[in-house]
Amino acid sequence: MTLAAAVIFIITYAGIIFTRLPWVNIDRPSAAFFGAVAMILTGVLTLDEAVRAIDFNTILLLLGMMILITVLELDGFFTYIASKTIHYSRTAAQLLTIIVFSTGISSAFLVNDAVVLLFTPVIIRICRSGGLNPMPYLIAEIMASNIGSAMTITGNPQNILIGMQSGIAYGRFLLYLLPVSFTGMLVIIALVRVFYRNDFRSRAPLEFHNNDLTYNFASMKVSVPIFLLVILLFFLSPVLRLPIPLIALTGASLVLIFGKIRPSKVIQEVDWVLLVFFSGLFIVVHAVEKTGLLEPYIRAMEFSDSLAGIRALHGLSLVLSQVVSNVPYTILMLPVLKPQAGEALWLALASASTLAGNATIVGAMANLIVIESARKDGVRIRFFPFLKIGITITLATMAISVCVLYAESALGLFAR
Repeated sequence: MTLAAAVIFIITYAGIIFTRLPWVNIDRPSAAFFGAVAMILTGVLTLDEAVRAIDFNTILLLLGMMILITVLELDGFFTYIASKTIHYSRTAAQLLTIIVFSTGISSAFLVNDAVVLLFTPVIIRICRSGGLNPMPYLIAEIMASNIGSAMTITGNPQNILIGMQSGIAYGRFLLYLLPVSFTGMLVIIALVRVFYRNDFRSRAPLEFHNNDLTYNFASMKVSVPIFLLVILLFFLSPVLRLPIPLIALTGASLVLIFGKIRPSKVIQEVDWVLLVFFSGLFIVVHAVEKTGLLEPYIRAMEFSDSLAGIRALHGLSLVLSQVVSNVPYTILMLPVLKPQAGEALWLALASASTLAGNATIVGAMANLIVIESARKDGVRIRFFPFLKIGITITLATMAISVCVLYAESALGLFAR
């Protein structure tokens, strides 16, 4: 049974790492799905054990947020936010600053993958209408979406996982990681201006000619207040004793009932594949945990909330997030940290796994979404130019993260 679990685990993560293997039609979701089914077929887990292995709090929170975001997306809310904020800029430097902060803050509350999917074509269109090179702004968008998403539980899938496992309140999570994200966004602005200095030499005022964007304001009058209510209730959840997943599902149900978008259309747009991917990984990792295969690693990787422990977790996250991407890495780390982690280590994992996504093109899903969307619009973001600025920003922001989290730990701000 142990051997079977080990072989299935290796095959599953090989599919996740390489995404394309010879003679088989495999990608990340299908690899996770295969691994989960194989663990049941070989008797490593029973069907009941496999079902219990799925963290339904995480799945339901993701589902609720996906429905809310899908409605906002169909309403044109993301496009409206991006176009209106960007048009306030008067120079190239101002445009960069506005893109970084609008992307970063939006990603904190709206899940970064959805934000970049909708922001990218708007940014390209606006850059072209103003006669600007879109490359530095797209790079800044990628980096800001990852760094901004680090500050909340709902900012990205790995934070949702960590938030549900750790039990850290939504407001506390934000309070502790806000300094990392805010400082990180300032780092993006500074380093993008250094790497693309020729694009920011001109101080001439910008002129935009772009009025062909459309929005469904009638639907937004319903969906936006519901979304804002959901975010407010996230902060109040400890006082109201309402679980965060239930709040998200309540908001999703309200927007389906009272929104102006046909519910069947919303349901069709939900990323069900991501939910299958998560469920499969939960089952695979639980099977490996049950057989004891992770025990040597759990004992070997004992982290503390000391400077050395926080730094070691950041280093491990930087390396493994490039190998398997940050979501599969985070799921793998949950059973490792659960027996030993206080708030400091959970937050270190959230921050490090998210910031590590900026190092390479394959480090985070948001990177791939922007790159693919930009390619369709004729803008190619290549691996090595991305790597040069990506690894620089990643190392700088990770150093900030280590310092901030250790300082907060040393001040006794974290629960153990």
